[in-house]
This record gives sequence, structure tokens and C-alpha cells, in this order.
Amino acid sequence: MRVGRPGRGSLLPESKKVVLFAVDTGDGRYTAEDSITELKSLAWTMGWETVGTLIQKRPSPALQTYLGEGKVEELRELITSLGAEAAICDDELTPVQAYHLEEQLQSDVLDRTQLILDIFAERARSKEGKVQVEMARWRYLLPRLTGKGVEMSRIGGMAAAEGATRGPGETKLERERSRIRRRMAVLRRELHKVSERRALHREARNAGDMCTAALVGYTNAGKSSLMNRLCGAEVAVEDKLFATLDPTIRMMTLPQGDMAYLVDTVGFINKLPHDLVAAFRATLEEVNHADILIHVVDASHPLMLEQAATVDQVLAEIGAGDKPVIMALNKADLIPAKSYMDAAKARWPKACIISALTGEGCSDLLWMISETLPRQHVVRTYLVPYTEGQVVAWLHQNGRVLDESYEADAVKIRVELNRRMALMVEGYEMAAERV
Repeated sequence: MRVGRPGRGSLLPESKKVVLFAVDTGDGRYTAEDSITELKSLAWTMGWETVGTLIQKRPSPALQTYLGEGKVEELRELITSLGAEAAICDDELTPVQAYHLEEQLQSDVLDRTQLILDIFAERARSKEGKVQVEMARWRYLLPRLTGKGVEMSRIGGMAAAEGATRGPGETKLERERSRIRRRMAVLRRELHKVSERRALHREARNAGDMCTAALVGYTNAGKSSLMNRLCGAEVAVEDKLFATLDPTIRMMTLPQGDMAYLVDTVGFINKLPHDLVAAFRATLEEVNHADILIHVVDASHPLMLEQAATVDQVLAEIGAGDKPVIMALNKADLIPAKSYMDAAKARWPKACIISALTGEGCSDLLWMISETLPRQHVVRTYLVPYTEGQVVAWLHQNGRVLDESYEADAVKIRVELNRRMALMVEGYEMAAERV
């Protein structure tokens, strides 16, 4: 198993042909065929062409080689006949399985976890994203450093640059492990700083008395497109898996003039590597601290129910499973059959059906967000002199008048309005009437 330097892309950017393989135990949320189809999409995201697939049905993967002995030979012949440069497993291989497969196949062997980590490494743009990806890749690599099967020369060369010392009694393998642990310690400190910076930014946002909604969902469900639609933002949108890694925060205008923050987060996927979840903890904190979640579902996808269940599982794992959630069934313009929408409505009867591309249903979604967010409106009673009728007119225009009476010298008016707008007329407020 060849592993590139964490923080950089895969060692196989020139490889265009890969063979995918999996074990079908029959007990997963996804069928083996559906899961390997998704793996094909992951390979395509890296620019690799899938030229063949192999699935073996068995109760559990073989401890030494993942596949049974006969299937390993069949996979080797498939790789050779199709001219593939690598084989990719749909599960995370143990170090032992990876080593034995590479020895017997005489080919590079990757697993689903490594492929996802490679994609994240290619996609990371910010310093924060790169630090998180590098930490995840080191966590994945460290137990796989055996001196065999991993080309340590590929990840070597950093020791001198990072000031590593080499004791006379250390073996090359021990030096590599020691260097990696030192580097991981540095990255942990960096991630702690990332978490602290994000906490400060959240405090600054909270000081403005505005609520926050976070977009969550399966990768490529259309979260970034929806942010662009709701906020008038220009977040990069690509029809590829994991197009968004770094969280993006924008302001959106809700009905009745309310303002709220909208956070676009990294997408989830089936078999999301635990190392990746742990490394991206600082980023995923944006989800934990949001007031509500908007779960964006690709309603045109045949596996929308399974994908939504995967997202719910990850949310529970990161401690956000009890947040108020709005289900937004996206890509209504692409739904191939009425049965898809019927299934979605049966599963989520209160869901909002939308198309981020055309704008269909987005006004309804904004109203739903406004009604679900913690109360941003206040009720105030004002005493406005008759000489300032324009203030009374302004209150009628920008709030909901609950009661209005005429006193000797002024209009007494009780209004429900946005907290921010209430500050603009607080000089007329009867403080004892606050609600």
C-alpha cells in the first residue's frame, strides 16, 4: 500500500485505470453493488477510470487477504488483463490485509478510506483544511508503517526539514514513527488553535443577536447551490463529491426582515473515515453550535433514504443528533418519477420540496427557517406623539400591530417586530410593557 505525504495528493495522479473490489456480507445499509457504484464516483472525482469490478459474497472478509484465495487470483488476472494500475477496496483494509493483497496482486492497493483522504487532500485549499487533512492521513498511516508494503522513502525527506534527530540505536522504521508522532503533536496544537479561532468567531457572531442555521447533508446533495440561492453568495459549486471542505458562512434575509447566518459544511458519505471525522472536529463544531440544521437531501437520487440515514448517523456521532432539523428535498427539477417524491413525502411529511437550481420552493424554505429558528421577534409597546405620525406608519409597515389605541397626546401601539428593528424606535418604547 503506497501512501503519499499527508497533506498532498495521491501518489497515483497519472493512473487512469483502476479495478474496484468488495466483499458482500449482505448486512449493510447499502447493497454491495450500490456501494461500489459510489466508490466508482469517488475514483472518478480523482480523475481515475474504473475498468472493472469484482464482488465476492461471503459472511465476512478474510482476515489475511480480505478476499478468498480464489478471488484474489481472479482479481490479479483482472488487473493484468485490463491493464489497471491499481486496485481499490470498498472497505478499509487492515494493515495485514493491505500488505498481503499488494504482495499477491503485484499491484498498488488502496482502500476506500485512503481514496477519500486523497480526495480531501486534493480539495483542501485553506491552511485550516490542509492541517485537518494532514492529521487524518497521518492517523491512517501510522499503524500501517511496517517497513514493508509502505514506501517510506515517499514520506521520508521531511525529517531534516522538520528538525528530526536520529539516534544511533534507532532503526529507519522507528525513526519514521517517531517523526510522525512529533508531527502529529504539532498538528494537534494547530487544530486546538483552529478550534479556539472558530469559538472566537462564533462569539462575535452571537454578540450580534442573530441566529445560525447550518446546511448538512450527503456529499453532492446541493448544499453549496442552496447557499448561493438563499444568500446570493458565490460559493464554488461542482458536480463532484466533496466539492466543499472549508465551512462557509454567509448572511441570509428571512421573511419580515430577519437576518440569520447560514453555514455550509463538508458533506458526509457512507463509511466516512473515523480519522477524518476526528480531524475535522473543529470544522464540524459549526454544526454543533448552530441553532437549527437544514438537512439537504438529493431527492432525485435512488438511494436518498439510505443517504439521509447516513447523515443522521454521522450527526449522532458528532453530538448533533438532537438539533432541530428542517428537511429540504432538493433537486426537485431532476426527480425522475413520481414514486421518488411519494417515498420522500411518506418518510418526511413536513419536508420542504425545493430546487436550488431553479429556486422552486426556496421561499417556502425561508419561511420554515424563520419559524424554526429561536425567536428573533419581540413584542414592544410604544407611545408615539400625534405629531410623529410617520413613526406609526413605519411600525405598521415593518411590524405586526397587535393593539392600537389613542391616548390624550399620543398613539399607544403594541407591535411584534424584528429585534433589530425594535432598536431603531426604542426611544418611543414603554419599557414596562416589554415581552
